[in-house]
Amino acid sequence: MLRPIGIGDFIFILLAVRWTIALSLMAFLGGGVVGLGVALARVSRRRWVRSASAWFIRVIQGTPLLTQIFLVFFGAAMLGWDIGAMLAAAACLTINTAGFLGEIWRGCIEAIPAGQWQAAEALGLRRMQVLRHVVLPQAARLSIPPTVGCLVHVIKGTSLAALIGFVELSRAGQIVNNSTYDPMLVFGTVGALYFALCWPISRLSARLERRLAAG
Repeated sequence: MLRPIGIGDFIFILLAVRWTIALSLMAFLGGGVVGLGVALARVSRRRWVRSASAWFIRVIQGTPLLTQIFLVFFGAAMLGWDIGAMLAAAACLTINTAGFLGEIWRGCIEAIPAGQWQAAEALGLRRMQVLRHVVLPQAARLSIPPTVGCLVHVIKGTSLAALIGFVELSRAGQIVNNSTYDPMLVFGTVGALYFALCWPISRLSARLERRLAAG
């Protein structure tokens, strides 16, 4: 039975923001760790390593995130593993984020002039030493704006976790709307909260990009 929307419904939606933030942080931090490995694999001297990491990125970027979430969540259930909605969503978002960050960081690494690689190797530095002390510090500076921008993609991607039952911001809105059927107000509130989360990050990314270009 439908009922009028109340202040408790807005509090319920607002509290769900913490789970969106938590899921975003898990995916972004985990994806950063895996993505760094993917980026380093993309610039490896071993051809099979470069090929494997390239195919990983193609598969991740070439398939919808929702499909990936369904495959992990329902696939694990078919195998008898009860991993839960949050763990399934976190795992998929982590892998998905790694696919995008890995390619972003690969581009930043390859943007460093080849002469710097050659000069460092001429000084007797090994390849990993060149990466650690010469290339990665400069690539990290280049990667800051697109990496911050990628966080917006991650935050919005968490909304798909609602489709496997995880109660984050979008799912909280669905629950309230099912009881009140006031979609304009409910999802308008949900959209405003997503905007409040993403807009400052987008502004920060644009500001960092301008400062980097000026530098």
